[in-house]
Amino acid sequence: MTAIKHALQRDIFTPNDERLLSIVNVCKAGKKKRNCFLCATVTTERPVQVNVVKVKKSDKGDFYKRQTAWVLRDLAVVDAKDAIKENPEFDLHFEKVYKWVASSIAEKNTFISCIWKLNQRYIRKKIDFINVSSQLLEELPKVAEESVPSGENQNVAGGDEEVVDEYQELNAREEQDIEIMMEGCEYAISNAEAFADKLSRELQVLDGANIHSIMASEKQVNILMKLLDEALKEVDQIEVKLSSYEEMLQSVKEQMDQISESNHLIHLSNTNNLKLLSEIEFLVNHMDLAKGHIKALQEGDLSSSRGIEACTNAADALLQCMSVTLQPGHEMLHAVKQQQQRFSDLREQFARRLASHLNNVFVQQFIELEKGLINRSYYLSVPGHDQSSTLAQHSIELTLPNHHPFHRDLLRYAKLMEWLKNTDYGKYEGLTTNYMDYLSRLYDREIKDFFEVAKIKMTGATKEGKKFGLHGSSGKLTGSTSSLNKLSVQSSGNRRSQSSSLLDMGNMSASDLDVADRTKFDKIFEQVLSELEPLCLAEQDFISKFFKLQQHLSIPGTPMSDAEEVDGGTLSRAHNTGGLQSMSSENHMIRQMMIKIFRCVEPELNHLIALGDKIDSFNSLYMLVKMSHHVWTAQNVDPTSFLSTTLGNVLVTVKRNFDKCISNQIKQMEDVKISKKSKVGILPFVAEFEEFAALAESIFRNAERRGDLDKAYLKLIRGVFTNVEKVANESQKTPRDVVMMENFHHIFATLSRLKISCLEAEKKEAKQKYTDHLQSYVIYSLGQPLEKLNHFFEGVEARVAQGVREEEVSYQLAFNKQELRKVIKEYPGKEVKKGLDNLYKKVDKHLCEEENLLQVVWHSMQDEFIRQYKHFEGLIARCYPGSGITMEFTIQDILDYFSSIAQSH
Repeated sequence: MTAIKHALQRDIFTPNDERLLSIVNVCKAGKKKRNCFLCATVTTERPVQVNVVKVKKSDKGDFYKRQTAWVLRDLAVVDAKDAIKENPEFDLHFEKVYKWVASSIAEKNTFISCIWKLNQRYIRKKIDFINVSSQLLEELPKVAEESVPSGENQNVAGGDEEVVDEYQELNAREEQDIEIMMEGCEYAISNAEAFADKLSRELQVLDGANIHSIMASEKQVNILMKLLDEALKEVDQIEVKLSSYEEMLQSVKEQMDQISESNHLIHLSNTNNLKLLSEIEFLVNHMDLAKGHIKALQEGDLSSSRGIEACTNAADALLQCMSVTLQPGHEMLHAVKQQQQRFSDLREQFARRLASHLNNVFVQQFIELEKGLINRSYYLSVPGHDQSSTLAQHSIELTLPNHHPFHRDLLRYAKLMEWLKNTDYGKYEGLTTNYMDYLSRLYDREIKDFFEVAKIKMTGATKEGKKFGLHGSSGKLTGSTSSLNKLSVQSSGNRRSQSSSLLDMGNMSASDLDVADRTKFDKIFEQVLSELEPLCLAEQDFISKFFKLQQHLSIPGTPMSDAEEVDGGTLSRAHNTGGLQSMSSENHMIRQMMIKIFRCVEPELNHLIALGDKIDSFNSLYMLVKMSHHVWTAQNVDPTSFLSTTLGNVLVTVKRNFDKCISNQIKQMEDVKISKKSKVGILPFVAEFEEFAALAESIFRNAERRGDLDKAYLKLIRGVFTNVEKVANESQKTPRDVVMMENFHHIFATLSRLKISCLEAEKKEAKQKYTDHLQSYVIYSLGQPLEKLNHFFEGVEARVAQGVREEEVSYQLAFNKQELRKVIKEYPGKEVKKGLDNLYKKVDKHLCEEENLLQVVWHSMQDEFIRQYKHFEGLIARCYPGSGITMEFTIQDILDYFSSIAQSH
């Protein structure tokens, strides 16, 4: 093996500047034995690179060649297979696993040991050695000496020593010293052995000099030892003195320990005193109520602004004292218990005094406001007087009393109400209930008197008022729905005479109602809503501020439940232990209070709407527009407020009345009857649709509920179209085409003038119907003046249609030239003019004067007559060519006839 190692070093590794450190003879596991060598080498140049090289013999076997090399830092694992039993197999894990079988256990162990040493010395990345005994790695060189032959062992051991002793270069000084030493000897290079002997002799001389120097220093050593003994004696003396000093200081230490313990106790006492003082200061600062505050709570004047402010500050201070958060154990102190009891007594005492005072304020304000109502109600109930003149004489305006001074006086107590709400909710709720009771009675009288005035102004004098439910004895308008339902209704005979009316107008004559009356009603209704709206909003705002109920806007469109009605009931409110309310409960409470206070608003509005509808059905248009606008305004402020909800409910009633009005008009159209003895003309419901549309357009201009009117238009116009055709079919005096032509012309003119966008399709339909029936009437009427001539040429056209050529028609016996001349002679110019004059008179009898369509129809007949004349001449020219037959009158004659007839009438 040694010879092989030297041969490999010489032939393979020396040319590559490498040193061979270990070698093992191996073959691949599980294959046919083809031996090769694994060699561990290092480069001689720096930086040192460690490699594992695979070497094998050439195919001829006469020399070795380098086959594969791996860098040692790429080696991840060395697996010896078994750390206890001897096993020649081992694995090296490079980029893949290489399995080997060594020729001897000793070579395997030596190679693994060399790899381990190289890893420790040169490679930072540590290789995993598995199934290798740690003892084997440490003592491997001794084992190798026993199992390897001496020559080979020396080489391997020498190689290992080279691995252990790292190669070090000479520094500059060492190189300089060697050069000086070699220059001092002439044969240092030529005779190395003589140079080595010289160096050995000089080394021996130096060793002898060192020995003599050591022996000469013995005396000094003895002196040094003596000095050391004396130093030890001094140290012993110092230790004795230190011991005595320590005994003396022991008593001082004990005294200092006692002083330290005493200081600790003093510090602990001071700390406790400071903490106790802090707790006492906390209780005094937070649970001590000033004498001024106590006096204000017990005796403070709740009627003056200064007294209210003092009581408010005192109540806030008391609430802060009672709300202080005590530390654990504070509530067990007797003084704290006494102070808490004192605060509770003060709170109860002041809460009773405050509730009593506010109840007195409510009563006093109620009495003052009620005095004004007594005078107003007196003038409204004076018997035997004209109420309209009474209102004017005493300047009773359509206004609601102003509660702003009352609210302003009460708002001074708002902070005290908040305090009462947080401290004694029972008394707070009692005040709330009392306020609602007083205000509901007050508002009932105010609002009913207000609506009384409105109804009187709507109906005018007492005589007119009797028609709409006024009591004859007192002249006072009833406020109940039953009284409104007792309105007088005309007899069925009168109703039939008025059945042509588009709107029933409360079964009154149209002459009794004019634009001024409707405008007056519109202003009164607007004033009613304008007075109610600020009153409700002001009261709701006052309730929110005075009773400290926050208003939270909800999602628009959320309906108010019927369960919120509290008329005649008690106010209920969810109250939790901490006195806090949710947003929904506070909104609910505000609505409950408003419903109870203004419980008469919605019924009175419904009564007023019913009265207005009975006075004039047109009023439903005014009310729909006004009510829609006020609902829209209220919902923009707060969609769930009392005002928004109430007006929304009333708007439903108004819309229902409006729809009912439209349905009644359609029914009246269906029930209309025409006279059999007179011409029809423009139907009454057609003329009154024009009146309705004109008025509706003026009322609904820029209105929010335009869509409701558009739907009503569509229903009405379809009803008008249907019933015009129905009447036209039933007409006996007037031709159907005339009825259709005149009425649809009137409808078209109305829609064109008003420019109603939703009825554009109906406008086109009306125009088409008018045009069609005009043409039909003209054609039907013109068939009579030239009747025989018409029949003759109809026969000619029939022959042509049967296949007879036009130029051969004259050979037909019934249609020869002689027959044609005979027929033409029957219609000389005078006869034609006479026939046209009779036709004009007949058309004049058919048409009505108000629509003024006579000239339009006459001009259309002229055009149609000329068209027939040209048609006849064309047939004569085609069927009787060269015959020289012509009509006995010309187109100019026709124009003269029509013109003279029109001028003569």
